Amino acid sequence: MSEDVGFAFELETDSLSDSLGKFLPRRSLYIVTGKIGAGKSLIAQRIAYGLVSNNVRTTVVTTELTTRGWLEQVNSLGYSLEDAANQGDFTLLSRFGVISDEVEEDVTIDDLLASDALMNAEISIVDRASMLLHQLEESPDQLLSRLRTFCSEERSLMLLIDPDEISPEMMRILSASAEVVIEMKTSEIGGGLSRILAVTRFLRAAGPVQPRIGWRVEPSMGFIVDITAVS
Repeated sequence: MSEDVGFAFELETDSLSDSLGKFLPRRSLYIVTGKIGAGKSLIAQRIAYGLVSNNVRTTVVTTELTTRGWLEQVNSLGYSLEDAANQGDFTLLSRFGVISDEVEEDVTIDDLLASDALMNAEISIVDRASMLLHQLEESPDQLLSRLRTFCSEERSLMLLIDPDEISPEMMRILSASAEVVIEMKTSEIGGGLSRILAVTRFLRAAGPVQPRIGWRVEPSMGFIVDITAVS
């Protein structure tokens, strides 16, 4: 069971939860933004593994990889979720088949919100949600109302968004209304690539929240908080 203060995502292998509020708030909308290559998928994979490791019912939707490809990716980081998926403790959905067959009709955000996989999860992560949002004909306010209704029923939702794929108005409304807003940033420093997790908002935090968290990923070791990446 999740702690009443929120959803635990702590792992012994890194200090991310110590820097990011200790728990993710319940009944909340989380927005993670960043351009291609900024690390949105990597942080989502780390958080998903941490949630499952702390007995939080978690569903992940990938719009970019097959289910097999996603599981192989997280396994290479040391985040094996295959057993949890086989046991029903973790659900993984893909807009592709198990290998590479694309479904005939594009899945919409409404289809996902109404699916049993998301309805029965405590936290659902959609990577990347902006692919499903950029062609919506309704107003951002109407979308937000449906997302809020979904989260009001003891569920939380994390949307990974490339800001180049949706309108500035939709980006502004989602970011202004979410309980947690994280921006994934990259920059070149001394010929190397610096990765920063910038926390714009974190409501109802149960622990300290660092506004900027440097990080890197190592094969088989996964996510590592890099204290040298932030001055």
